[in-house]
Amino acid sequence: MVGKLGILAGGGELPARLIGACRRNGRDVFVLAFEGQTNPATVQGVDHAWTRLGQGGAALAALRAAGVAELVMAGAITRPSLSELRPDLRTVKFLAKIGVNCLGDDGLLRAVVAVLETEGFRVLGVDDVITDLPARPGSYGALQPDAAAQADIARGIAVVRALGAVDVGQAAVVQQGIVLGVEAAEGTDALLGRCAGLRRNGPGGVLVKLRKPGQEARVDLPTIGVETVRNAAAAGLSGIAVQAGGALVVDPAAVSAAADRAGLFVVGVEMPE
Repeated sequence: MVGKLGILAGGGELPARLIGACRRNGRDVFVLAFEGQTNPATVQGVDHAWTRLGQGGAALAALRAAGVAELVMAGAITRPSLSELRPDLRTVKFLAKIGVNCLGDDGLLRAVVAVLETEGFRVLGVDDVITDLPARPGSYGALQPDAAAQADIARGIAVVRALGAVDVGQAAVVQQGIVLGVEAAEGTDALLGRCAGLRRNGPGGVLVKLRKPGQEARVDLPTIGVETVRNAAAAGLSGIAVQAGGALVVDPAAVSAAADRAGLFVVGVEMPE
């Protein structure tokens, strides 16, 4: 018998989608929500507990008390400063061991996964629970990138791969070969909001999202959903390109419909590792 699934829930659409999938499949679930990160609506009507990011000891205790056997990390987490973290003793020991100031997001998450596994939890990827999430090759919706957009996609891939190699970000916006912005700590939605004011005249740009080279595949994969499509349209972009097999598309049918309504393309791009 499969044990209870614990969901470490960040922001965005993905945690609610995961909870819904568990309900449909009859999977017992417990959600650990994080103050200032998780949308309160996400945990309505589901067994859950609230904690701060710095309360590692309390978080582990809550998961054990709920009888969690397997864990999945879903949704965006804004990385706090040490002063904002206010770590408890368990978290202080963890931070001292890994040297958190020397790690990018993937390095930090790898360390978190290692701790969770040492504590006896089995860590899953979101796509182990919802199998239709990984981006497929080709277009979502009716539109496809033209030659100019294809050139911007190629430029964006080169930029994001360079960022990922130093564990910085997973996304960039490129218009007519010009890099309007790259993703760092602010996340994709904030990146799109920033680039809206930088848009040039002429054909709209492209948002490119890729997995970092060698990234831990169970956590923090680049993710898009309907909200990403809406924000890309509001920023005046012509489309979105994500890594086929290396990114997640939350509710592909809804994303396709939203892309058609917005008049932009969404495409999964295959690339060698």
